[in-house]
Amino acid sequence: MGVHYMNYRDIDINDYDSVVVGSGFAGSVVARELAERGDARVLIIEKRPHIGGNMYDEKDEAGILVHRYGPHIFHTNNQRVFNYLRQFSGWIGYQHHVLADWYGTYIPVPFNKNSMEMVFGEEKAAHLIDKLIDTFGDERKVTINELRAQDDPELAEIADFVYKNVFLYYTQKQWGLTPEEVDPSVTARVPVFISRDNRYFQDEYQGMPQDGYTVLFENLLDHPSIDVCLNTEAESVFDLEFTDESEDAQLVAIRLHEKPFEGPIIYTGPLDELFLARFGRLPYRSLNFVYETYDEEYHLPCGTVNHTVTDDYTRETEFKHLTCQKSDKTTCMKEYSCAYTDPDTQIPYYAILSEENNAHYARYRKLTESLDNFYPLGRLAEYRYYNMDKIVELALDLSDEILARMPDVIDDGDGDAIEAVREPNEA
Repeated sequence: MGVHYMNYRDIDINDYDSVVVGSGFAGSVVARELAERGDARVLIIEKRPHIGGNMYDEKDEAGILVHRYGPHIFHTNNQRVFNYLRQFSGWIGYQHHVLADWYGTYIPVPFNKNSMEMVFGEEKAAHLIDKLIDTFGDERKVTINELRAQDDPELAEIADFVYKNVFLYYTQKQWGLTPEEVDPSVTARVPVFISRDNRYFQDEYQGMPQDGYTVLFENLLDHPSIDVCLNTEAESVFDLEFTDESEDAQLVAIRLHEKPFEGPIIYTGPLDELFLARFGRLPYRSLNFVYETYDEEYHLPCGTVNHTVTDDYTRETEFKHLTCQKSDKTTCMKEYSCAYTDPDTQIPYYAILSEENNAHYARYRKLTESLDNFYPLGRLAEYRYYNMDKIVELALDLSDEILARMPDVIDDGDGDAIEAVREPNEA
C-alpha cells in the first residue's frame, strides 16, 4: 500500500483519534503502535517535505546512498528495540570505526591501547597500559575526569593528551564554547578505552538498515490507519488555548480545524517553536554539510574521521563504508558546526545543556503541564540528547502508557459489549 499522504486542508479532524507531530523515530513509532495495537486513526503532521526526520537518506547524483542530516549508525543493547525495528527492514551487520586525524596520523577513537602505542611508542605504552589496568581493570572505559582524579602524573599525562588532542579543539568547534562552558555530561562522554577493540560502539546489536533509513520509515508508516501531512508546521495549524492572556498562562486545549482535539497529541518538535518563542529561543547548535564525490572506490580509511586538531570542520564521513554499497565512485561529507540562529533556514541538532538553558526549557514545559493529552517526546521536545535506540525505547514506553489509558470494546461472552482498559504491552 505504501505511506498514505494527505493535504492538511483536506482532512477532517473528526476522523482521527491521535495526532503526532514529526515523523522521525519518536513520532513514527508511536504512530505505528497506536494504529496497530490500539486500532487508532493517526494523523502525522510533518514540517519537512519527507518522512524520517534526521534519519532521512537518499541517493545522490553519483548513485551513492547518503544521509542528508549527518551520519546515523544504529546500535543498542535493548533487544526489544532491535526486534521491533527489524520488523520493518533487513539489516547489514555494520561495525562503526572512527579515527582521529592527529596531524596526519590516524589514531583510533575512542582512545585505546592501540592509540597509546601509536602516540607514546610501544615501550612507554605498555607501562601506561599496565598502570591503567592496575587502577581501573581491563576492558574498561574510563573518562577524562576519572583519569584526572587520580593522584598519578602518568595517568594525568594520558588524560592531558586525550583532552588536548581528541577533545579540546573538536569540542570548541562542535559547541562554540570554551571547555569550561561545556556541560560536564559532554566531557564524560569522551573516554579512554582500556582495550584493543577499535569499534566506536560495543553494543550487542549494531548495523544499518539494508535498504536505508527512508525505506525503513516507509515500511514503518505503511498502515491503513496512518495519514501523513508533509510541509505542515504544527505552529501554523495548531490553535492554542490558554487559561488567560498572561505570558505564563498554561495551555488548556489545542484546536485543529477549529475544534479542540481531545485525543493524544504526541509532539516531537522544538517546544519553544510551538509557543512562537515567547520566552526567547532555546539555544541549539546547528550543522552545515558539504558533500564531495570522488572517482575512486574509497577515499577514507573508515566510516568517519574526526578532525580533532586541524581543519575547521569536525568530521568527515564516507557513506559507502556505512552502507556497504559497491561503486567505482564514493561520496564523503564534511560536517561544520555552527550557531542556530534562523529556524527558517537551519535545523536545531544539539541542545546546549546548562542549568540556565534547562531552566529556560522548564518554563516552556510548564505551559503544557495542565494539558493531560499532550505528550512531548524526543530530543527537541524534551531538550535532551538521545541516541536513536533510546528514542525508540521511549516511544514504545509512551505507546504502552497511552494504550493502557485507551478504552477498548470487548465481548463478555454473552453478546454484550463492555468497556475495558487495555493493559500495557498487550498486543
